[in-house]
Amino acid sequence: MIVREYERDEITVHKAPLYLMGGIVAISLVLTASVTLGFFERTSVPAEARAASGVEPATQRSLRFFDESDGTVRVEDGATAEVLGRFGPGEGGFIRAAVRSLVHQRRIRGHGAAVAFELIEWDNGALTLLDPVTTTSIEASSFGPDNRAVFANLLDRRPK
Repeated sequence: MIVREYERDEITVHKAPLYLMGGIVAISLVLTASVTLGFFERTSVPAEARAASGVEPATQRSLRFFDESDGTVRVEDGATAEVLGRFGPGEGGFIRAAVRSLVHQRRIRGHGAAVAFELIEWDNGALTLLDPVTTTSIEASSFGPDNRAVFANLLDRRPK
């Protein structure tokens, strides 16, 4: 009978992939425990790494961000209120996401928009968007050259 032939067929899984997957899980757990217990250093905190290596700000500008009624994000200089850029719906996704995460941190702590954000270019080329109210920062340079360029275009590069 055909049914009996199928009953004799056995579905098997090779043991090697199962051992490899178990090994990956075990290694992940060991490495996680090693960092937690202090056998390995945690990821570097950018502010601490800059302080240790003596990196100084090269250019700095205060920025304010506004949501307009049509969905456009307007970026203004924090000191002069000069409009530096406008990002309509579908544009400036990285700026929208970065600023919204910083604004969310302010709201959680009960702070408003009274203090402007700081955009800092360091002498090593890194670029940081800092919220001086919550001391939360976003390292724009970590998100690739295109996203870094969006923020770099907002810097004031006029001679002082």
